Amino acid sequence: MIQGFIFDLDGTLVDTLGDIATGMNNFLQSRGLPVHLTEDYRRMVGKGLLHLISEAVPQIYRRESRNWYPEVLAIFEDMGAGSSVPYPDVTDTLGKLASVRIPMSVVSNKPDPVTVQVVAQLFPSIPFALVRGGLDGVPVKPHPAGAIEAAKAMGLDPGHCGFLGDSDVDMKTALAAGMVPLGAAWGFRSRDELTQAGASMLLDGIQEILGLVGRQKS
Repeated sequence: MIQGFIFDLDGTLVDTLGDIATGMNNFLQSRGLPVHLTEDYRRMVGKGLLHLISEAVPQIYRRESRNWYPEVLAIFEDMGAGSSVPYPDVTDTLGKLASVRIPMSVVSNKPDPVTVQVVAQLFPSIPFALVRGGLDGVPVKPHPAGAIEAAKAMGLDPGHCGFLGDSDVDMKTALAAGMVPLGAAWGFRSRDELTQAGASMLLDGIQEILGLVGRQKS
């Protein structure tokens, strides 16, 4: 049964799309490269910063993505939470879970320093057991390493964790870790993508997870 929750960050807990677009477009402009509409970034995010850079720059420059990584990372570190805000009911729902001591963690492919910074700024009172972003030398989602580390920090067997995310990457992560894959239908990707990637259920609002505590894994 579900005894705790692991959350993706971008597109799940927080609407960061505008800041992602601003930060990446600022870099592109500084290099004299074409920028993208905010909506274009929906399909670029979710697989880590290096992937975002390689998707955002023209194809002939993709070989430079790793060299540009430190510069782009610095832009996002300077931005912090920026103008990003939690989705409706997120802060209240997390507070309710915390009040009854349901363990929670955040596992993101956003670089670890930025993930930690954004969570600290937007959810300062939520006692997450682990907040983990992408780290050098550690495989990112959909590899289950981060999710399994989070379950361990929460003191739970992976099978007792619900993993809530908004992309196919998150659903694949949950399945690889032996967790319950929960689709955040309000996020960056489509309901079809979540279903096809193996979501056990789609949620239209985060408050719906309050009814899943203690639910048997199907």
